[in-house]
Amino acid sequence: MEIPRLIVDLALILLTAGFVTLLFKKLRQPLVLGYIVAGFLVSPMMPYTPSVMNAGSIKVWSDIGVVFLLFALGLDFSFKKITKMGSAPIIAAVTIVFCMILLGIGAGNLFGWGHMNCIFLGGMLAMSSTTIIYKAFDDMGLRQQNFASMVMSVLILEDILAIVLMVMLSAIAEGSSLSGEQLLNSIIRIGFFVILWFIVGIFIIPFILRRTRKLMTNETLLIVALALCFLMAVIASQVGFSYAFGAFIMGSILAETLEADRIEKIITPVKDLFGAIFFVSVGMMVNPSILVQYAIPIVILVGAIIFGHSIFSTFAYFISGQSFKNAISCGFSMAQIGEFAFIIASLGMSLGVIDEFIYPVVVAVSVITTFITPYMIKAAPFTYEFLEKHLPSKWIMTMNSLTVPKPDNVEKENKWKSYILYFIKQTIIFLCLCSAIYLLMYYFGSPLIDRLLPAPWNRITTIVLCILLMSPFIRAIAMKKIRGEKFMYLWNAHHLNRFPLSFIICLRMLIAAYIVFFIINTWTHFSYAVMCSVAVFILFLIVSSQRIRRHGISIEKVFLENLHAREEPTVAKDGALAKYGKRLNDRNIHITDIIIPEDSCWSGKNLKEADFRGNFGIYVSSILRGSHRINIPNASTILFPGDRLQVIGTDAQLMKMNHAIVNDIWQYDTNTEQQEMELRQFCLKENSEYVGKTLATSDIRSKYNCMVIGFDDGDDDLTQPNPQRTFIAGDIIWVAGEHSSLMLLGTSL
Repeated sequence: MEIPRLIVDLALILLTAGFVTLLFKKLRQPLVLGYIVAGFLVSPMMPYTPSVMNAGSIKVWSDIGVVFLLFALGLDFSFKKITKMGSAPIIAAVTIVFCMILLGIGAGNLFGWGHMNCIFLGGMLAMSSTTIIYKAFDDMGLRQQNFASMVMSVLILEDILAIVLMVMLSAIAEGSSLSGEQLLNSIIRIGFFVILWFIVGIFIIPFILRRTRKLMTNETLLIVALALCFLMAVIASQVGFSYAFGAFIMGSILAETLEADRIEKIITPVKDLFGAIFFVSVGMMVNPSILVQYAIPIVILVGAIIFGHSIFSTFAYFISGQSFKNAISCGFSMAQIGEFAFIIASLGMSLGVIDEFIYPVVVAVSVITTFITPYMIKAAPFTYEFLEKHLPSKWIMTMNSLTVPKPDNVEKENKWKSYILYFIKQTIIFLCLCSAIYLLMYYFGSPLIDRLLPAPWNRITTIVLCILLMSPFIRAIAMKKIRGEKFMYLWNAHHLNRFPLSFIICLRMLIAAYIVFFIINTWTHFSYAVMCSVAVFILFLIVSSQRIRRHGISIEKVFLENLHAREEPTVAKDGALAKYGKRLNDRNIHITDIIIPEDSCWSGKNLKEADFRGNFGIYVSSILRGSHRINIPNASTILFPGDRLQVIGTDAQLMKMNHAIVNDIWQYDTNTEQQEMELRQFCLKENSEYVGKTLATSDIRSKYNCMVIGFDDGDDDLTQPNPQRTFIAGDIIWVAGEHSSLMLLGTSL
């Protein structure tokens, strides 16, 4: 029987990857580099080693690997973490993308590659690789570092900006001028779908997981989680986004559920397998002939990426509020291009506006910069130390003072700014939900109702049903916290505040009324005066209804419970950390998670014996064990395999502890097979030394390390051993123990 070529190729890939990564592990090099080298060795372009023949199928598997890597990233780092960081990631991402686009265009002009080649090259060089950096951080044990969170936030925002950039490049390639309206529509579209997916996902998915929790074995949970992941990947692809971005969205939704830790654990082997295939496929794309033919442009582009990101990214992180040391660590981590560079290159080729040699050149640059990435990350601390020694001390002090605010100078909250941002945020969210309901009714609900009901009842039913579904959100736009704490503070603070506050109230009412008017106008053809009057009347009914009010409150309550399900115990008992969290970050002290491996030597110890404070200077604030959380554990709390420790410390302390936890594992016991337990039947002889003794005085357990589990009296079931029962000749006993121990015991019976 002939073996399918795909199986042969996978055997070759995994065998080569396994051997090379073992070598790299021995040499203490990042595994991602081993995968790339393995890919180069099995590449069809490598004539001296066995090669993969069905590269197309491997490409499909590598795409699945990207999905799993981004899904795992979402589980580990959700959108909620990005929003908590404020505007800093946005400032950094926009600055990096803008500067690198200009650098790419400049490099293309230097080579004389043509106008469109230069523009697309700028887009390719602008985006760092989320998957590569995530894997590098994972391999190097840096995910607990404070700067790593900031880098991952910026990378996710870069992926979002990449979608906008592709729209811009498509418009430029087609010869049409990119209007502000097109760009705005693209941004609104992205924001709409991201907000909608996140809100609907947080509302529905945790509810489903809670109701089915008793049925969810690890197997079923794995299937359900991956089904949701690929479903969101398909939906994202259908609406024009990256499938990998959809996988990240679903991961970020599941990250807010109580099952997140369990899902992360069970998908890890699958993610590692397909992730390895992805990085091997990256290495397979290296073409030695292209490396030779375009050696000078490749070297210059690699240098542009390394030095460009080292300078521009460091500057971007610095102006976004990071300390000088953290800015260097962040900037040096970004020095590569990845999957979006390939996507943009493919877009340019499909539109026929860039030359064919661009794609293999970009692939070669990507592989080289990927290979260099771990070393760039390692070089960041040494670069900072070098600059600290050679730059004037006043410069270093000035830069750190600009980015690290002093706790004594924390500004008071601007009530006006807070109130306006709250108004804008809630209006955008509820408008997204109303828009989603409208689109569902327009494309699905209305055609179905038209087939079931005659005119004009079909239109009336559609309008009524649409408004009823939207009513909690329409009421929230018009009335939610209309006399809340911030509003009343501003109202009573000064009489001049009352006019703008009244204007905001009128604006909210106007927006809510327009939504109702828009729905009526879609399915009817009355005069504007009639429709406006009906819209105002319906809005009055919605605002006056206590049932709609209670329904809206219950919806919001469920959403907030789902959103904060994993952190509510911490908020309740650890309020001081929430209050001073920003100050901790300013001092390079932060909270992160460290998982106890299954074979860790630290499992079985209590916190007093582990002495994390004495050994590493680390404080354990919480222990997450399955769905159970232990806040502020005491010294007698025992550590178990799989425990997720929430610990507090500096980057250096956390890295030292994580290294110890991961590497201090029990050595493999080569005598395991000889220590397997056996069950054997013995008959006591008349001259046995145990005849006349009781089970309690026989010392069988202590002397032979064996256990008597019953007496065979001829009944269907064994007679349970009574410690005071006296052994007599002819007794048939069943004993459990190791083989060697049973052999010794047999000689004395």
